[in-house]
Amino acid sequence: MTAQGTACDVRPASELLWVEDLHTEFRVEGGVVHAVNGVSYTLDEREIIGIVGESGCGKSVSQLSVIQLIRNPGRIAAGKVWFEGVNLLDYRPNGAEMRAIRGAKIGMIFQEPMTSLNPVLTIGRQLTESLELHLGMTRKEARDRAVELLDQVGIPSARTRLDDYPHQFSGGMRQRVMIAIGVACQPKMVIADEPTTALDCTTQAQLLELMLSTIEGCRGALVLVTHNLGVVARYAHRIYIMYAGRIVEQGLCRDIFYKPSHPYTIGLLKSVPRLDEAHGRRLVPIDGRPPSLIDMPPTCAFLPRCLEAGERCRREPMPELKAVEGEGHMVRCYMREEGAGE
Repeated sequence: MTAQGTACDVRPASELLWVEDLHTEFRVEGGVVHAVNGVSYTLDEREIIGIVGESGCGKSVSQLSVIQLIRNPGRIAAGKVWFEGVNLLDYRPNGAEMRAIRGAKIGMIFQEPMTSLNPVLTIGRQLTESLELHLGMTRKEARDRAVELLDQVGIPSARTRLDDYPHQFSGGMRQRVMIAIGVACQPKMVIADEPTTALDCTTQAQLLELMLSTIEGCRGALVLVTHNLGVVARYAHRIYIMYAGRIVEQGLCRDIFYKPSHPYTIGLLKSVPRLDEAHGRRLVPIDGRPPSLIDMPPTCAFLPRCLEAGERCRREPMPELKAVEGEGHMVRCYMREEGAGE
């Protein structure tokens, strides 16, 4: 199923999440930052999707918008977020309905555990809080469950570590705690925002395998937000490539990697080392910088960095997503249309 469609009162019950034409902006001194600009995507039950793009493309903001954690000067300007058939944006951000969704039905693994974990609360309290709130556990039941969760994510001597504080854990251990918090209530879906940032390669691999097995154990779906194409190549079923607040290409993992269509996707793949390519191949960086999200160009946002641009790209507005070869494979590029470079 593609991310295109028309709004209706109730989405199909079989569809876990449908984000539709989402716009999120930040009003700052220099103008309005269009951080998320018309993003649409879907997530089915027990599915893993990857949202990929360089820093500042809007991928993290799009996920914070899903669970309404956008704060001033930001706001969700338009769009719908259908979750289990209900539009979450109909709820007040701090209302009882939205608070009942966060943690219980949608878990979040934040990017930087040292700033996401509360430094003045013990690890045990940060784990038991959601268990008591959402599952109605007693303090003792919640602590026993917290020990199980810490054991599950590989924290040694889990019971004795419950009363420790975040600064007493290493970076990898803090990330394990974040995973435990994210899956504590066995949510229907988990959002993992750059879950392995600033960790060494060995620790990254261990934590990714741990996170996937933990989420699979609670039969949940996963939105994996990352700039690392190697991560999504191994785990994701479908991939959405974001650039300058928009999705520029989407499709099955195999189509994105073996039949990339957008010049930005092709550039990303050329800049990543691969084991199956000839020895001595030089990596090719993407020259230039992303555009300012305050003063977006009327044409394709990737135009100044694109090596394939034609005259149509220079004179016409940003193209819409169009279907190309492959199941659900879509691209936002005139050069994939016949005669674009004429």
